Amino acid sequence: MPFLIPIIAPLASAVGLGGFASWLGGSTILAGLARFGIGLAAKYALGAIFGQQEPQAQAVQLDTVYGEDLARTVGLGVYGTAGQKLYRNAYGSGNRSIQDVYKLSDFRITGITRVRAEGEWRSLGGIEDPVKGFRVQGIDGEIWVKVYLGTMDQVADAGLIDEANPPGRWSEDHRGAGIAYAVVTMQLDREKMQQPWEAFFEVQGAPLYDWRKDSTVGGSGAHRWNDQDTWEFSENPVLMVYGLERGFFNGTEMMVGKGVPAGRLPLGEWTLAANVCDESIGLLKRYSAGVIAAAGSGVTHDQNIQPLFESCAATWIEDASGEFPIVGAAQSTVFTFTDADIMVDETFRFSTKRTKSELINTLAGTFRDPDAFFEQTPFAVRIDEVALAEDGERLAVAIPYGAVNKAEVADRLADIAFKASRFQGNGDVVIHPMFLADAKVGRWCEWDSAEFGTRKFQILEKTLGPLGDKGARNIHLKLQEVGDEIFDGTDYTTVPPVPELPGPPDYQTEAANFLAFGVAQQVTGSAEKIPGLRFTWNAFTDITVVSVDIEYRPQGQTDSIVKRANVPDQVLITSDGVLAATTYEYRHRIITRPVRTTFFTDWATVSTPAATVPAVSVGLGQLQQDVYQELANLRGEITDTFSRLNDLAAAVVDASGRVAKDNSVAVRFRNATAVALRTMTASIEETEAGLEAQAEILDAVQATVGDASSGILWRMRAVAGTGDVVAQVVLDIRATAGDAFAAAGTLWEAGFVGGDPLQPFSRMVVNVGSFIVTDGTDTGTPLVFEDGELKLQVARIGTAIVEVLQSANNKLVITGHDDEAKIELFA
Repeated sequence: MPFLIPIIAPLASAVGLGGFASWLGGSTILAGLARFGIGLAAKYALGAIFGQQEPQAQAVQLDTVYGEDLARTVGLGVYGTAGQKLYRNAYGSGNRSIQDVYKLSDFRITGITRVRAEGEWRSLGGIEDPVKGFRVQGIDGEIWVKVYLGTMDQVADAGLIDEANPPGRWSEDHRGAGIAYAVVTMQLDREKMQQPWEAFFEVQGAPLYDWRKDSTVGGSGAHRWNDQDTWEFSENPVLMVYGLERGFFNGTEMMVGKGVPAGRLPLGEWTLAANVCDESIGLLKRYSAGVIAAAGSGVTHDQNIQPLFESCAATWIEDASGEFPIVGAAQSTVFTFTDADIMVDETFRFSTKRTKSELINTLAGTFRDPDAFFEQTPFAVRIDEVALAEDGERLAVAIPYGAVNKAEVADRLADIAFKASRFQGNGDVVIHPMFLADAKVGRWCEWDSAEFGTRKFQILEKTLGPLGDKGARNIHLKLQEVGDEIFDGTDYTTVPPVPELPGPPDYQTEAANFLAFGVAQQVTGSAEKIPGLRFTWNAFTDITVVSVDIEYRPQGQTDSIVKRANVPDQVLITSDGVLAATTYEYRHRIITRPVRTTFFTDWATVSTPAATVPAVSVGLGQLQQDVYQELANLRGEITDTFSRLNDLAAAVVDASGRVAKDNSVAVRFRNATAVALRTMTASIEETEAGLEAQAEILDAVQATVGDASSGILWRMRAVAGTGDVVAQVVLDIRATAGDAFAAAGTLWEAGFVGGDPLQPFSRMVVNVGSFIVTDGTDTGTPLVFEDGELKLQVARIGTAIVEVLQSANNKLVITGHDDEAKIELFA
């Protein structure tokens, strides 16, 4: 927090050596802190009034940027970025393989620590692919990231060259020398990854030069300013400011920075500031930062370094010795003066109180939290109840720390800013020239006063008076009261709670209260009931669920049936493949849109009831009148049906060929199967003899248990055109046990021989082992054919060739050939 700087920072107005502590430019943080008066640049307060605020560098770039002529950027410390998209390429089957190139910095970096995918930080790991790099871990989709650190000697990416579509879009000349970038390779998939990944990276930024590790300038180590390969990654904000002051270069081109000569940056003062930042407090350094510094597009050097000063509560000093920061920490006093050392003939002003506009008693603020993807996150609010009572009203301010990415550092800076505002003594004094060597801007001094007591002050401004009647080179000082307590963190022993991010959306993984019941379903138009299964569940609260897949099977079997119910249905009833008095296993899974991976639940069981078939008790004798009436009705229906068939045929578009339609149902349980099939075909073909039209319906059923089976085939065929005009019905039934079988069938035909109207024919052929006609009584059967013999109620007929007819004694006797057969008809 930049509290040790003047309200107004004028240039030295007196003749001779002068100095002042100041910022290099405006700062968004100061808009709320103008009331402090503890070293804040008043010019920003004026800028806020007139709307002249300028953006500062931040530790994050939340949105991907596109295009050319953008500001150059250099990432320092740990920062988050969506990058600048430079290139997209699609290739492979259906162009479902995607390559994206993102620039991460216009200077080298030290690595990518993690990436954001599916709303969480994900690591890069697994076995490195020599072309695609490392895979993003913990997701179903396939995303690979290959990082180029931005060295000057890096080569072009081989995968981009090989897969360029069309070839040549990426060549060996596309090296990106000095530019850090990432190549992202993705494989689109209907379920796992439907659209390209929106990239976001956590980057470990540029390596930094540390003169403390350079043995050629008084340090100890191999660091060299002119050899960037010797630099190391650091989060020390003073090292970042030093690098920006001198400039970050790719070769001879400065990417970001000011280009100040090393001689203007006294290493003694810079070393003191860097060491303070590196002091360990608990498990962390005292101060750390991350920032994306920029150059171009109206971005100033001032805007780059101010967030870094804020991150270490630094004061910026410019005097004859050079330019350097003094970071926020307690200092030893460099000299003590008394009332006797104050030049009484000079201007004197001192106040033990600030104006109310410079006081605060409530402080809040934000920092860039990596766990929240570097979004602005609030730290703990500070309320000084004693100060609040003293001030009589709430004096609040909010501080956004744009370059701070650790909650502990933000908490420490807030403590410093809060407590510093309550040191209220300030003044302008002129002291004896004897203190000239020690009175330096930014240093602490002590005033031992009989009237005001002993107090510590920081020197905000220093100017030298002229030679004259009042003295020789008197020292004019602007003072602000300070104290060791400002930097004492014992008053706040807790780090502000890091807010928890919202968890992943509460998606449903299965249907609530999913139940199954065995039911008996009424057959339409019949008293018969067949077994079925009824599934129910609660309505879905998850709007992404679009349907439910239900799978069921007889217990102990592997083959199953899957049915789908679409939202908002909450009931599914099925008899497909369901047997009576059987235990079934069932389970379900939900189907979502957008698609996400879902799984079937564990198996549960349900039993079906027994089937119900009504009793049949109809005497055959009752059928006589019904049969005659039914035959009469049937003739009328046949006439109507043929008329409808003629109308249907006339309505069809004129076209030859064949049309077929199949309907079937099948079920299997253990070693049993049951199958029913209906096939309907219609065709018109042009033959050498002319057009031939055929229409056919084939019904077939079959039931099998082990090696025993039974089947029925019913076929109706109508043929017209060349040859005979034929209407044909075939009924065939068959029972099989192992290799043996029994069959029965009938063939009905009607037509004209060769299509000649003068040669009609009709026939019925019956192929059975026994043919029985009964009159419905208990006394006999009028006609029976079995074992090759036709038996009548009044006669028995075997194989006969009738030759003799005679009548005697009220009976007719027909004698067969050679007496091999004889029919006796009784009167």
